[in-house]
Amino acid sequence: MALRHAVLAALLDGEYSGYQLAKAFDVGVANFWHALPQQLYAELAKLEKEGLVAGRQVIQETRPDKRLFHVTDAGRAELEEFAAAVAKPSFIRDDLLVKVQVADRLGTASVIEQLEERASAAEAKVELLGKLLHQLRGDTDEEDFLRRGERIGPYLTCLRGLDFEQGHRDWCLRIATVLRERRTTHAER
Repeated sequence: MALRHAVLAALLDGEYSGYQLAKAFDVGVANFWHALPQQLYAELAKLEKEGLVAGRQVIQETRPDKRLFHVTDAGRAELEEFAAAVAKPSFIRDDLLVKVQVADRLGTASVIEQLEERASAAEAKVELLGKLLHQLRGDTDEEDFLRRGERIGPYLTCLRGLDFEQGHRDWCLRIATVLRERRTTHAER
């Protein structure tokens, strides 16, 4: 997947300015695709040049003018082609895993600290995603929402993000505990 597909997917929900798109990424898309605001602005310009999105200028009286973007028919066709293509399997690429792999050879104190920081960040994301899930489904029971909800794609990707963050948090806490206990056990010898 390229950033272009994530941007096109986000724009299917409506017309967004670059700023609004960055906010939408922060809340929903970021759990499966990370992009900096500068990357989003550059991608919007590229997509517009290729005719996959169209922008229009909005004059504002008390604020600077803004451009709103929406997906064109060509952009929708690009997204449909992408959706039909076979998805590549995902893989883990994380520098923290390299540090854990060598922790028993180089020392564990800083690795334990980093694991705990990551667990804390993951916990914050779990809380955020939980709130987002509730916001998306409202007062509807989750199973009922999944069966009858009008737009469930963002909800489903948010569920995946939640599972990922919970698993990541739990793994980080477990490995920090293992390394701490091993450090204590080895110090006693």
